[in-house]
Amino acid sequence: MDFYFSSQFQIFFQLFLAVVLGGIIGLEREYKRKEAGIRTFALVCLGATLFTTVSFESFNLFINQRGISFDPARIIGQIVVGIGFIGAGLIIYRRFHVEGLTTAAGLWVTAAVGIAVGIRLYLIAVFTTFLAMGILIGVRIIEEKWLRTKPGEDEERFKDSNQ
Repeated sequence: MDFYFSSQFQIFFQLFLAVVLGGIIGLEREYKRKEAGIRTFALVCLGATLFTTVSFESFNLFINQRGISFDPARIIGQIVVGIGFIGAGLIIYRRFHVEGLTTAAGLWVTAAVGIAVGIRLYLIAVFTTFLAMGILIGVRIIEEKWLRTKPGEDEERFKDSNQ
């Protein structure tokens, strides 16, 4: 009973860490006033962690029982598919550009962070969170300063090429 009780505290820690890491990734989307922000990213990371943890805990319960085929990797695969479905709903084409692609990619990475937390790869999850933040913040600054055209230039070029 003590082992089971202590493993539940481990799961509490995993769930808490997932909320924190998902929330950190969602900070940038919140700052940019996107629909999916801190709460959405925290919930995606939390859900991915819980599904992964429950899958592996269930596997441990049935590991030595005959006639039961149980593969926790299937749950991870379904998390990826489910997040892909959510991400597809976020992406739209509007007025000469695609919207929601970065948010969808961020949710995809956040689910991966949740899976990493669920299988206790904490250092990898934390490192990936900071890499994602570096991409969302640092690369955006580079794009805005050196790579992007001024707002409206793309529309003008498109109109000129169609006349």
